[in-house]
Amino acid sequence: MIHKYNGKEYPCCASLTMGIIGGKWKTVILFHLIGKTLRYNELRKEIPTVTERTLSLQLKTLEEDGIVKRKVYTSKPPLKVEYSLTDLGKTLIPVVQSIADWGVFVVEEQGEIAV
Repeated sequence: MIHKYNGKEYPCCASLTMGIIGGKWKTVILFHLIGKTLRYNELRKEIPTVTERTLSLQLKTLEEDGIVKRKVYTSKPPLKVEYSLTDLGKTLIPVVQSIADWGVFVVEEQGEIAV
């Protein structure tokens, strides 16, 4: 059965989910937006290893998929842009939290934490 979402086709539900939140940065971005609204520069500080271009592209894709909301304030300079999870994006919180929790488990059981 083919699943369709946002003009794209996916062979199964898991591929749809990974198509939306997969990749190196999307889940990281979502993790940092859990329970808060952040400006672009605040997100950059939270994720210092992502390039500006990649962060911008990933935010745009997440916005197009209805996961992240972008709010622009134009009332007075400088331009202010904030990002937050949409209602649909908030439904991903348990998934993202589980991914983060698993990462903590692996580090505690088998890895190291670099400071």
